[in-house]
Amino acid sequence: MKPRTHKQGSTVIVYDADRIQHPGPELFDPDHWRALDAVTGEAAGRGSALFLETPYGAAVLRRYLRGGVPAKISRDRYFFNGWERSRPLGEFHMLADLATHGLPVPLPLAAMCQRSGPFYTGWLMTRLLPGALTFADLIGRRADDSETWVRAGACIRRFHDFGVIHADLNARNILVNEEKQVFLIDFDRARVRRGDARAQQSNLDRLRRSLLKFWPAQPEVPLAERWQGLLQGYEESAASRSKGTDT
Repeated sequence: MKPRTHKQGSTVIVYDADRIQHPGPELFDPDHWRALDAVTGEAAGRGSALFLETPYGAAVLRRYLRGGVPAKISRDRYFFNGWERSRPLGEFHMLADLATHGLPVPLPLAAMCQRSGPFYTGWLMTRLLPGALTFADLIGRRADDSETWVRAGACIRRFHDFGVIHADLNARNILVNEEKQVFLIDFDRARVRRGDARAQQSNLDRLRRSLLKFWPAQPEVPLAERWQGLLQGYEESAASRSKGTDT
């Protein structure tokens, strides 16, 4: 991966020069991809994402949108306090760093920050994780198993040991592919705070609250049992690395 920066007027684009040679605002324009018949799907939600087939491979294009009370003021504008402090550029660099260190995240392709006076709007394009389902989907389909929960716990512990505190660790931001590999997505506002045990526990508590919202009314296995599997993977992952091995 070769992160590069392209600035033109009030627009800054960061991109992976190994894959993209000529970055421009059209990369982040949904109408551009629709005209090419390259849109393969769309995900609803605050992060409004398009699934694309691009010259750089299957990708996800996400527009930064506000939720809750702030959305009543502006749905997609954020206060500008520096290019590198913008959410799209920050998330691009976070993903690039995590990927370089071998952590399971979608590879970033490009991000754009467009300034307009004291505000900016932003987009992020990442590689699509083929065949991956969210934890919420697995639970809804009752396709989760004990091994997957252990793997999820081990995955989360890898990020915590690296010092990453996910800003919104929930059942939709954990993905599992067809090979049962677990990934974390959506690192908007994530921070590196090594050794912060309280923040790590807060991450886990937030995840458990999220899981409760998706848990079936008549489950085949109680959440408490599955949660113990996740905690088992979380603890065993740390123990394995302390002995000089990696799970």
